[in-house]
Amino acid sequence: MTLLIAGLVLFIVTHLLRPFAPGLRNAGITALGKPGWMALHGVLSLVSLALIAYGFVNARENGGTMLYFPPTFMAHIALTLMLIASICLVAGFLPAGHIRTKMKFPILVAIKIWALAHLLANGESYSVLLFVTILAWAVILRITLKKRIAAGETKLPVFVSAKYDLISVVVGLALYGAIVFWLHEWLIGVAPLP
Repeated sequence: MTLLIAGLVLFIVTHLLRPFAPGLRNAGITALGKPGWMALHGVLSLVSLALIAYGFVNARENGGTMLYFPPTFMAHIALTLMLIASICLVAGFLPAGHIRTKMKFPILVAIKIWALAHLLANGESYSVLLFVTILAWAVILRITLKKRIAAGETKLPVFVSAKYDLISVVVGLALYGAIVFWLHEWLIGVAPLP
């Protein structure tokens, strides 16, 4: 699980640098320029995701301690939550409809739902480590964003059109279907349908 832990640490450090070490971030931007800093951040993010993915697969292949045994119905709850997460995720990439304006940060909502859903359905130590860490990161990031909004550093999305809600639902359903019936098993090696 060493690679998984290393990937999670790198992910947390790179993605919480702005709220917790703004001076370090600003010094990096000054030294490298904004494009250079963004490129470095992007590379470190990709490395962290690769470490997480490889570390997770490696931990799963080597087996992990079962911390709890979720009942079968939790898989159904997780599937339902993932439908909501898929719609929220799509809404976060579109101009603001009702979904985006009400949730403020729908991508973070999608990540929190994704992590919670997977915690409900998976009790292996490596799964719990991954999903608890990502859930905690998303909660912390949401709290820091709330503070940045209060300070006027970040602006909330302004409503544009309800058509983006319809697009979010339709594309979210298509994404959900692709994940459930194909992508999850292809990428992760586990079929989500019980």
